Amino acid sequence: MHYKFDFGWLLDYSPQIAKGVLVTLELIAVGGIFGIALGIFCAWVRALGPKWLRPPVATYVELIRNTPFLIQLFFIFFGLPSLGLQLSEMTAANIAMVVNLGAYSCEIIRAGIQATPKGQFEAGASLAMTRFETFQHVVLVPSLQRIWPALSSQVVIVMLGSSVVSQIAAEDLTFAANFIQSRTFRAFEAYMVSTTIYLLLAILLRQALVMVGGFIFPRGGTR
Repeated sequence: MHYKFDFGWLLDYSPQIAKGVLVTLELIAVGGIFGIALGIFCAWVRALGPKWLRPPVATYVELIRNTPFLIQLFFIFFGLPSLGLQLSEMTAANIAMVVNLGAYSCEIIRAGIQATPKGQFEAGASLAMTRFETFQHVVLVPSLQRIWPALSSQVVIVMLGSSVVSQIAAEDLTFAANFIQSRTFRAFEAYMVSTTIYLLLAILLRQALVMVGGFIFPRGGTR
């Protein structure tokens, strides 16, 4: 049986593909920036923060890290309306990305904090800094420098996992591929194109994160 490849539809459906790429890029940007910020906060709480706040943060981290991302997405989009909180597809997808990356990045960043020499904390204390000020001015940047490659990999993994947001009709790249194959019946070609774009996005995102790391940590500690 011989299969004939046909990409004649590619130009006609390029607007859908472009829109899908833009939505995926939005998910990467929102999820990456706010997810890492949430991860930094949670890592500080678990490593150095007030004891009363550690159990709820630990519960959040373990809950997210031990449940499927798709279930988390469904809970936010289909479950929260039962409590009176109606969210659009993109809002739900962005929240799910932030919550998911926040939990995973928390543990990665916490590992970097725990690897900090005690002398740095003692130096902060000798300058009359609070624990939070010591974390902010003395501990945070070296900790991020130590774990930046692992954190970058996690951002890429979460980006690739964003493909499931099409299940709630968020019009990302996978949604575009599903739409195209339903109209053209060229499933192999449609998913080949989307796979290639995801591959390129992952490579570009990883390189962008290396550049960001090189800017934040100019001594090259990200490699």
